[in-house]
Amino acid sequence: MINSSSDNVKKLNSINRRMFITGSLKFFIMIGIVSRLFFLQVKENKKYLTLSDKNRIREWKLAPVRGEFHDYFGNVIAGNFEAYQLHIIPEQVEDFRYVIYRIKDLLELSDKEFKKILKKKNEIKPWETLIVSDNLSWKKFSKINNHLYDLNGVKPVISISRNYPYKENFTHLLGYVSQANENDIESTEVIKKNFVPGLKVGKVGLEKSFEEKLIGTNDIERYEVNAYGRRISQLEFQKGEKGKTLRLTIDTEVQKLANELLKEQAGSICVMDIYTGAIVAMHSSPSFDPNLFVFGISQDDWQLIRNDPMKPLVNKTLQGNYSPGSTIKPIVALSALENGIINTNFTVNCRGHKHPLELYGQKYHCWKKEGHGFVSLRNAMKQSCDTYFYEIARKLGVDKLSETAKKFGLGEKVFGNLFNIEKNGLIPNTEWKKNALGQGWLLGETIITGIGQGYIQTTPIQLCLMTAQIGNGGYKIYPHIVVEDEKKEQPIDKFNQLYENSNNIKIVQDAMFGSTNEVMGTSYRSRIDDPKYQFAGKTGTAQVKKITKQERELDLKTFEIPYDQRDHALYIAFGPYKNPRYAVSVIVEHGGNGSTTAAPIAKKLFKLIIDRHPLRQSMDKNKYLEI
Repeated sequence: MINSSSDNVKKLNSINRRMFITGSLKFFIMIGIVSRLFFLQVKENKKYLTLSDKNRIREWKLAPVRGEFHDYFGNVIAGNFEAYQLHIIPEQVEDFRYVIYRIKDLLELSDKEFKKILKKKNEIKPWETLIVSDNLSWKKFSKINNHLYDLNGVKPVISISRNYPYKENFTHLLGYVSQANENDIESTEVIKKNFVPGLKVGKVGLEKSFEEKLIGTNDIERYEVNAYGRRISQLEFQKGEKGKTLRLTIDTEVQKLANELLKEQAGSICVMDIYTGAIVAMHSSPSFDPNLFVFGISQDDWQLIRNDPMKPLVNKTLQGNYSPGSTIKPIVALSALENGIINTNFTVNCRGHKHPLELYGQKYHCWKKEGHGFVSLRNAMKQSCDTYFYEIARKLGVDKLSETAKKFGLGEKVFGNLFNIEKNGLIPNTEWKKNALGQGWLLGETIITGIGQGYIQTTPIQLCLMTAQIGNGGYKIYPHIVVEDEKKEQPIDKFNQLYENSNNIKIVQDAMFGSTNEVMGTSYRSRIDDPKYQFAGKTGTAQVKKITKQERELDLKTFEIPYDQRDHALYIAFGPYKNPRYAVSVIVEHGGNGSTTAAPIAKKLFKLIIDRHPLRQSMDKNKYLEI
């Protein structure tokens, strides 16, 4: 009995111990749970509220509103419009196949369009945005919005896109925008900061050069979603800033005329204010409609532009390197005068093709078969006598000629780093040839440089600047396109003078007047007798290929020569002559003769430019002098 009682006590004690241990464990577990709950709900309250909000709150960046381009008179030449887009993030769509086929039906997409969308989907990461369409009609955009209940993960977006109302008139100046790519995002901090799917950024031209000023900042929208990710309310809207609007020095009417005058031709027209350096017109032809690139150019349109033999993608004003031909003669004459090589009484006997200048077995012909006879500087400029300029170039030497040419803006970029495509051109000298080619300079090379042939290369904008600085009396100016850059301007008496003797500039100006306005002048047929419009200029004809003896004897007309073998036609001028204000350069590729092709273009330009001067003057009376 005693043993049985003892066993019972032991069992009872064991049970009690177990109950105690279990109870203790439960107690400590409860304490742990309570402590954890307290920690999570009190100590970590902010953290988990934030995480909760992230699941509940969405943030949506809207495309920034791009700044506009205006011309000098405030006309919009690059503006914006609302574009209706449709976005999908594949990983956020429960049944992508269903959704995409539903969209196909709603938007009435062709099989070709549908396949293109599927291809894009396969090229992006699941978490990246698939832009189904970036330019929907309002009707289709509304249709999508009315069916959003059935399109989980689909985002209709109102974005901002570019519009170029004047189409091909400003293409090479403004450039164009297109969808930002990886390189744009990684290379440009402001694009990375404001990037949203479908963002349009500048690809070339001023659109690219001024990207940081133009792009603006994002609108940011924060909204609440339910457990299914559907929007239920808007919480906050943060308004972004529109990009800066840039006012250009360009006159749209003059720019349009430049485009018309070069229709169906390859070439360039530049118009510059000779005192302020303001660019009034700058056109390269042929051009193309930049609107084609905004939403992605079609393959057919791209091939048409790319394969055009006249090269519409090339900005000929800035990228075109041309032999200046006889348009270099005012600089050759000025250099010879400045260096005391000649005076106004110096004459040369030009005897034509039968008695060319001979040097080391090489013959140098004047363009005029029968010759010009004895000519002074003025008559030589007036009639563009090659023989005269052969002789003064020989006396002058290429190094002195090079020095003068560079003073007047040849051989270096006019706009610095504003356009990354702009070419330097080439003004050769003895040192250049030794360094570049490892050869000594030849006298014959000096002779042909004197008529703008050989190694010498210039851009149309350089020729316009050169002419402007001759026209203003020999003072340095700083060309610009954006009005805000006019703060860099200086009054005329503070400009850097480019001459040793101002009388030499006047001699060259007078010779250019004779070339345009007097009988026997090479551009006499393009003169304007009314002093209001009268201008002074110089024709130029740049050889594309070396003329053979047989071709010289045949004396073929331009239309009888294959197009790609025809000479380039050039013309430079400033006007009005009595009180100069504007300079013009014209280049027509394969246009033949400068007097018959390029000079008549300048004539039409001057009439419009001078007629519109009072309007320009009225914008800033303190800047513009009476003409």
